[in-house]
Amino acid sequence: MNRTDRLRAILDLLAETGRVEVEEIVERLDVSSATARRDLDALASQQLLTRTRGGATGQSVAYDLPLRYKREQQAPQKLAIAQAASELVPMGAVVGLSGGTTSTAVADALGTRADIAEPSPHHSLTVVTNAINIAAQLIMRPQIRIVVTGGVVQSRSYELVGPYSDVVLEKITMDYAFVGVAGIDPVVGPTVRDEREAAVNGLMARRAEHAVVVADSSKIGRRAFATLGDEGLFDTLITDDGITPDQHRAFEDAGLRVIVARI
Repeated sequence: MNRTDRLRAILDLLAETGRVEVEEIVERLDVSSATARRDLDALASQQLLTRTRGGATGQSVAYDLPLRYKREQQAPQKLAIAQAASELVPMGAVVGLSGGTTSTAVADALGTRADIAEPSPHHSLTVVTNAINIAAQLIMRPQIRIVVTGGVVQSRSYELVGPYSDVVLEKITMDYAFVGVAGIDPVVGPTVRDEREAAVNGLMARRAEHAVVVADSSKIGRRAFATLGDEGLFDTLITDDGITPDQHRAFEDAGLRVIVARI
């Protein structure tokens, strides 16, 4: 494992519980204590964690790492999920996209669809998003109308959060909302780590005819701090073929349609 891969792996470990110890890095990544400490110091210098005696803790938004550090994690799975999501969307639809790397991959898939890019006197698609990076990504597609919610920018995830978002979302309806999450559990449902993000994403889901969780299989079984809404708010989960038969069955028993994107 090279250094770049090690740093990403350490950030993944940190995201699981909010803290990581040198001994855990040594055991999980098969490196020396000196290497583990140097890697932690390197991440601390980038303000991605706070060093402690014997390890590190996440900063207040360490779970919401900059997209440049997250976008390659589970990349094949996210691309497959994004393609499956895009295939659900008919021409002329209104689509909500939350922030996050999987939703960004969905935006990519929609933005490169040949039918949507076809010249037309009318917009081929309307995208509603609270992620300024997604808006910037799609603005070069003239056939896609972009609606951006109001709010305060979270600098590490490029998402707009806060009550200003409600002003826009409460006045529109959507055909589909694709929402990325930090974890999804068949009992608790989808969760994220920030209550402000949960509020915006939950409202986006409520304003859509079909609310869809887009989550790679590494998110299955994880529970984060904030739930997104009441049971039954989401009707579909799109994940990759890393989902186990038992997990698949548990989500279907909970009332979710499960679409498995093959890699």
